[in-house]
Amino acid sequence: MLILSSFTVLSISLAVLYVCKGHTARSNANRTSQRRPSFAPLGTTLVAILAATSLLLSGGVADAAIVPTIPLLTAEDYSVLAGTTVTNTGPTVLAQNLGLSPGSDITGFPPGIVNGVIEQTTEAAANAQLDLTAAYIEAAARPLNETVTSDLTGLTLVGGVYAGPAKSPLTLAGNLTLDGAGDPNSVFIFQTDSTLITASGSTVTLINGAQQCNVFWQVGSSATLGTGSTFVGTILALTSISVTTGVTVQGRALARNGAVTLDTDTFNTPTCDLSAPTTTTTTSGATTTTAASGASTTPGELPFTGSDSTPAAIVAILAVVAGIAMVRTGRTARR
Repeated sequence: MLILSSFTVLSISLAVLYVCKGHTARSNANRTSQRRPSFAPLGTTLVAILAATSLLLSGGVADAAIVPTIPLLTAEDYSVLAGTTVTNTGPTVLAQNLGLSPGSDITGFPPGIVNGVIEQTTEAAANAQLDLTAAYIEAAARPLNETVTSDLTGLTLVGGVYAGPAKSPLTLAGNLTLDGAGDPNSVFIFQTDSTLITASGSTVTLINGAQQCNVFWQVGSSATLGTGSTFVGTILALTSISVTTGVTVQGRALARNGAVTLDTDTFNTPTCDLSAPTTTTTTSGATTTTAASGASTTPGELPFTGSDSTPAAIVAILAVVAGIAMVRTGRTARR
């Protein structure tokens, strides 16, 4: 999406105006060629160049959408939550709780390890399922910011709500990069009315302050994570989730109505550092570290995550001032 500041629009408008006036001045100059030379064409050219520069500075890059996070409430405490059964093979490790409701069949723990609490058909698990249902409904109702390809491989996305064409099945055959654009509150929501399937060895990479706790996958049926893949985010699945052998999940697998199947997997608690990321600058041998400006450190705030329009505004103002000065100089010269 191309975002233009008001100064940019003003400078472009003036450029068009002075081009027209320059054309008129050149026509008059044909009849008064013996007069002093006019500087108006130079002013026109300068305005046009600076306006174009302002346009480049103010746009050309997709801005992150301001998207609130999805509240998980008590479901946030679970690495795995299922509706019917949880089946594990091998030494799977869950960093948080394991929950099941209303089903009653959890197998494979041990050898699986739960570093939290096993909530099997308890009131706590039932409440977590209610909170999961609310989170799923909210995630599915969020308006889209952009429709992307069904295969997310190779994409670099800033914060926003994304889906494939007609909310088709989502796949990931390689790497997906999520760019926080310097804002740790950036939220990424992926929607599908069908399945989510990741390939063996696929990865999700976070850059520029994007946080694992702010990535959500709303899946209208079932999700499957491929062997040896690295996945980031919280899966909110209507039916079931299959986590195949050797998957690392920086997040959660939460299934409303179906089963969760595991096999020698590792679930880590998703990171959620909402402090502003820092930048390090070295000048003349001195190194300074400063916090990035504009990033909120309070969860739930909705910071501005678009591009900084200050450079565009400065260039636009210079364009207006320089253009007017040149045109006035040209008029004086013609007298």
